Amino acid sequence: MKYYIYLFVFIGSILMVNQHAIAQTTVPQTEQFQNRIVDSIFSKTLNESRDFWVRLPDNFQPDNDKKYAVIYLIDGFSLESTLEAVYGNYWGHYLPHMILVGISNRNNRIRDLTTSQIKMRRGSAMNDETGGAETFTKFMEEELIPYIDSKYPTINYRTLIGHSYAGLFTINILVNHKHLFQNYIAIDPSLDWDDQKLLKEAKQKLNTESYEGKSLFVSLAAEQLHMWNEEINMENIMDDSSEFTLFARSIIEFSNYTKSQKQNGLNFLWKVYNEDLHGTVPLPSIRDGLIFLFEWYQFKSPQKYNNPETPIEELVSLLKVQEQIYTEHFGVPTAPMIDEMLNGYGYMNMQMGQPKKAFMFFEMNIKYNPTSANAYDSMAEYYESQNDKENALKYLNKAYELSGDDYYKEKIEALNKK
Repeated sequence: MKYYIYLFVFIGSILMVNQHAIAQTTVPQTEQFQNRIVDSIFSKTLNESRDFWVRLPDNFQPDNDKKYAVIYLIDGFSLESTLEAVYGNYWGHYLPHMILVGISNRNNRIRDLTTSQIKMRRGSAMNDETGGAETFTKFMEEELIPYIDSKYPTINYRTLIGHSYAGLFTINILVNHKHLFQNYIAIDPSLDWDDQKLLKEAKQKLNTESYEGKSLFVSLAAEQLHMWNEEINMENIMDDSSEFTLFARSIIEFSNYTKSQKQNGLNFLWKVYNEDLHGTVPLPSIRDGLIFLFEWYQFKSPQKYNNPETPIEELVSLLKVQEQIYTEHFGVPTAPMIDEMLNGYGYMNMQMGQPKKAFMFFEMNIKYNPTSANAYDSMAEYYESQNDKENALKYLNKAYELSGDDYYKEKIEALNKK
């Protein structure tokens, strides 16, 4: 079977190993990164070209109809490796396959991301252009998002991630343009901007408007709460009224207030990172934020799948519940597991001498991924393990028909010789 994944189960964890990929130790670098595209569009709103990158899921195939949720990352070229490190380690059980989009803010960053115009900041003249967040939002809503949706297989389930000024921008999107995204991660957001102007506006809207179906994660880096006073900590910072602590105090005030507004329906969590600085906090924030935002995605009763004593009828019932949860959140019919996991559980059950369960997982993988040659190849291996050469050849021929890959042709020839 090509590009398959075996699942070895250890008390509540699943280790996935791509055996075929391991065998190929000399894969060209261009092939390794073939699902990453760097692109740009000319924005009439901004009157300039804007660069961005798109990272397609590992299971992306141009000729199938699978669609994906999307993560939009502000400061995308600066935080690209951070997001991909988290996503690469947590997709599967914790996160679905998604399309990642990283937007460049290398030029005019302060203009794009700040929510109002100011002339002074922290006692110094502000020489940069400011207050362009609404314009940048218009670019995203009317130009970038439609472009991504027209070119890539997306669903209307989006997550926005921003750090610092981009965190301010992220909260502004939630407060004033909540229809654009379902999920928000605001990392050490600059809510002190313009004498806490957005903070004051957010308080009013969080109190009076509905945010049902929306989720927000906010983080605060607390290693250095005051520029020079080491005695300032989380316990006494709100007693300080200096400009030096306004940044952190604004995040704390916003988070405490937001947490108190249960009536608006917002799914909210904030976290303090006591050992992180402003520059190091994006990594743990993105990890914890995505796990929080997609908590609903995580398998219910994973031990049941791993336990050979679980009846097949119970597994089918669990999978139906999982499918219903995914479909309700994504708004489109969605498989109860990603294809790699369906395949992996099929092989795991083959190894454990549970052929009926193995067949159920392989059959479900074909049902939800009918254009995947890999899915048919796995079923062929199942039939071969059951000494059913006729059906094994049937599914191998289907895999070859879909892909045209000589790998399957060679397997067909080898099986015919047996």
